[in-house]
Amino acid sequence: MTIRAVFRGSGSALPKRAVSNAEMATMVDTSDEWIVERTGIRNRYIAGEGETTSTLATEAARKALESAGIEASRVDLIVLATATPDQTFPATATIVQDKLGCNGGVAFDVAAVCSGFLYALATADSMIRTGMSKCALVIGAETFSRILDWEDRTTCVLFGDGAGAVVLEAQDVDESDAAAPGIIATRLHADGAHNEMLFVDGGPSTTGTVGKLRMKGPEVFRHAVKNLASVLVEVLDASGKKSDDIDWVVPHQANLRILDATARKLGLPSEKVVVTVSQHANTSAASVPLAYDTAVLDGRIKPGDLVMFEAMGGGFTWGACLARV
Repeated sequence: MTIRAVFRGSGSALPKRAVSNAEMATMVDTSDEWIVERTGIRNRYIAGEGETTSTLATEAARKALESAGIEASRVDLIVLATATPDQTFPATATIVQDKLGCNGGVAFDVAAVCSGFLYALATADSMIRTGMSKCALVIGAETFSRILDWEDRTTCVLFGDGAGAVVLEAQDVDESDAAAPGIIATRLHADGAHNEMLFVDGGPSTTGTVGKLRMKGPEVFRHAVKNLASVLVEVLDASGKKSDDIDWVVPHQANLRILDATARKLGLPSEKVVVTVSQHANTSAASVPLAYDTAVLDGRIKPGDLVMFEAMGGGFTWGACLARV
């Protein structure tokens, strides 16, 4: 028998304000047609007064615990992926921990931008497998609207705010059983040589400011398709599975064209890819768990399904994880 991190529940949260492409066109020089044609995005949610990364993360976490039927007091680990923390320090995870009332366990943030949830998931999985945690909350939460340049139409139309969370619990499984639940294989990568392609032009130790997001879209697109296809093959090889075995792919929701290109490169039918980018835009670290919870709630993803999670973000960072949920 082997200890695996098993999915017990999921939850998500969005700000109250939905902003359509039509409304965006009143703010910057753009149009619904221009945005949809290039990205597939039709809507995004923007945090308002009183809505922060921690409030969205806490709401998503509470929903995940409720769906899992698990009391917050059982949580001994919180790993929160975000590029937009409430404060430089302490970690936003500790704020969520306090709001949930499960103080005393381990709580910290992970910064890997759009790949953050994959990095957080792998970290929690490792801590569960080694016995350091029995019950973990893994959260991706962002208020990206706070670091956007609202005069740059090439970036501000792409992003939104939100949060997603999953509950993982340690369980003894027989890994020779193909139907055994839990995280099966994960692969992560980073390449700091491409910093200037997707970054924020500020920080505490450089400018003393938060800064704004900057991106070279075509270059990011090219690297994303190549890197995501490569890491998906890595995970399939590590797990002994084939692409035909996958029930669902839950990708980072950056751009519909990236999702389509990656699926074609692997020969995956589009019907197996969870797509929510039109509803939520790019929510960075929140993107993957938000899409996952959406597909669980609408009945697409069911217990026992084999699910591939994948993402790429600034850094560059990228990764994939295969789990039977």
